[in-house]
Amino acid sequence: MSDLLFETQYHPPIAFFAELAHADALWLETHDHYRKQTYRNRCLILTAQGIKPLTVPVIDGNRSEKVLSSLIEIDYRQNWRHQHWRTLQTAYGGTPYFEYYADYLHDIYQQKPALLFELNLALLRFYCRCLRLRQPIHLTSGYHTGEEVGSGAPGQPATPAPLDRRDWLTPKATTDEPGPDRTSVPAYGQRFGKDFVSGLSILDLLFMQGPAAGSFLT
Repeated sequence: MSDLLFETQYHPPIAFFAELAHADALWLETHDHYRKQTYRNRCLILTAQGIKPLTVPVIDGNRSEKVLSSLIEIDYRQNWRHQHWRTLQTAYGGTPYFEYYADYLHDIYQQKPALLFELNLALLRFYCRCLRLRQPIHLTSGYHTGEEVGSGAPGQPATPAPLDRRDWLTPKATTDEPGPDRTSVPAYGQRFGKDFVSGLSILDLLFMQGPAAGSFLT
């Protein structure tokens, strides 16, 4: 196993956690420039109408790609929290474990973090607890270039560079393009449709499988 390097993601896809389950530790990039139309501020869920994206609006989106991802502010002038929560209730309110996790998720929304990075980190820590993933989470101190991430004690070797998974997963689930987020998790029962839909947020697996969700990651 090795360490992983990812960007933070909003309700990350299942494939994110499937990778993490086989890692020693997770490094989160804090010095990359924000990129639009990525999992940084969106997730994909399954509704009666098919795959639906949920997107967190950010402030000054026109110039956001010149801002560090860790400094991107959430735009609370838009009523996105209410919209996202109502959509989740409609899509997953009838699943076996929605009520089991709903209050915890609602509390994270109610904290109203100013930064997208803070929201994503709170969600990530929550999901790791739910999935019983105990790998340590580190934040990069500078932009990671693929070199070793630090040095050990005097006379000890430096820490090997983590496996770079930044922007490895993309929210293009409305296409038939193959990708890691479409092939890394075995099929499980879903609420809508006859055919299994891959590439979804961890929400889909967690609401359907509950405490057993972690067993689908190995």
